[in-house]
Amino acid sequence: MKNKNQTERLAAYNAAVVASEEDPSLSPENGQPIAPKVKIRYFIGFLVFGILWMVGIQSLSAFIIPLRLKEMVANPESVIAINGIVSSIASLLANIIFGNLSDRSRSKFGRRTPWIIGGAAFGGIFMLLTGIAPNAVLMVAFFGLAMASLNMMIAPVVALLADRIPKGSRGMMSAAYGAGQTVGAPLGTLLASQLINYHTLSAILAGGFMLVSGIFLIVLTPREPAADFLPEKKSDFKSIILSFQPPKLTGNHDFYKALVGRLFMLMSYQMILAYQLYIVTDYVGLNTQSAAATISLMSVISMVVSLVGPIVSGPLSDKFGRRKLPVVISSLLFAVGVAMPWVLPTKMGMILYATISGLGYGIYSSVDQALNVDVLSNKEEAGKDLGILNLATTLGQMIGPVLTSWIVTTTHSYSGAFMASIILAILGAISILFIKKVK
Repeated sequence: MKNKNQTERLAAYNAAVVASEEDPSLSPENGQPIAPKVKIRYFIGFLVFGILWMVGIQSLSAFIIPLRLKEMVANPESVIAINGIVSSIASLLANIIFGNLSDRSRSKFGRRTPWIIGGAAFGGIFMLLTGIAPNAVLMVAFFGLAMASLNMMIAPVVALLADRIPKGSRGMMSAAYGAGQTVGAPLGTLLASQLINYHTLSAILAGGFMLVSGIFLIVLTPREPAADFLPEKKSDFKSIILSFQPPKLTGNHDFYKALVGRLFMLMSYQMILAYQLYIVTDYVGLNTQSAAATISLMSVISMVVSLVGPIVSGPLSDKFGRRKLPVVISSLLFAVGVAMPWVLPTKMGMILYATISGLGYGIYSSVDQALNVDVLSNKEEAGKDLGILNLATTLGQMIGPVLTSWIVTTTHSYSGAFMASIILAILGAISILFIKKVK
């Protein structure tokens, strides 16, 4: 009787997946439209999730870590580069590993839920430890573990877009998640800048935001159905190793174009973002207190303009079925924003950067994730494949700051970093333009 019930549930699930591919208003989870109230719950869940974890991460990486490293070591720029490498490798591995493990899960709580809760718990602990670490070595180690935990949570969350959200609503949900991140980043910087003399309190808050993010999403959104009816996947060593293989190049060219486009854009973004404090102090010439005030103002501006892009671009992307155009426009807009402090190395130049690039990145992040889901070729491997696409994020976070560090160390100026960031944003837009499967 049990086997018969599982067979019927599997048949219904497969039918729902097929129906959702033919009708973009139907959910791949059950083949039914999502009720407006449920859609609002998803929207708020993705939005607040993105805000909370980003506030925690940004308060540490953009302000607390750089400030504390200035007190700990003689060459903080080099340690930031090392921290970027370590945390990016940890993120890279965690994204693929936990995305794949969530694909293979057959829990009665669903495939994604256990990993989201686990990542939130471990992330909160390691975020706290990062903020109170007594030396640079432990700070780098704890932050790496925090980033691994974050991606243990993010990989299955992003897979929910493919599992549960109709194709015709993914732009809106991607916009909610993107808006959360783009609003959370300046909020995190603002929070840390206001608590500049209270590192322990900042660390406690950062860890708390990380913990609450995953729990809030799970509590607010409809409970994930049990996955115990899905066919078990082979669990021998060879099968598990083979399950980590990326999609074959043949038939998946668009997948890799999306990967390259995101990699270039994230490199461009991180080249400037990771060095905001040093750019304001060393390039613009402000003292630490003035720099904190300027960054606070930039954070507020970025937060406001970052909301504009997702509110407009996500729903329009769903309505007209277009993903590439807003991604390309936003990349070019971001490049214009980066050019502002390059040609105008003043406080006003940084404010213009925050305004224009904030708007561009807000539009980009609101549609990019929906584009990534749309280029997937195998829904049953969505967690793993989206984890591979998210490699672009972690590699961008790793390579971007390292590239800036190398340019500044070599030229003793940030001018080359601005130029390189602009070129990378444009190259990312070009890569997205060549995608054929998505309009």
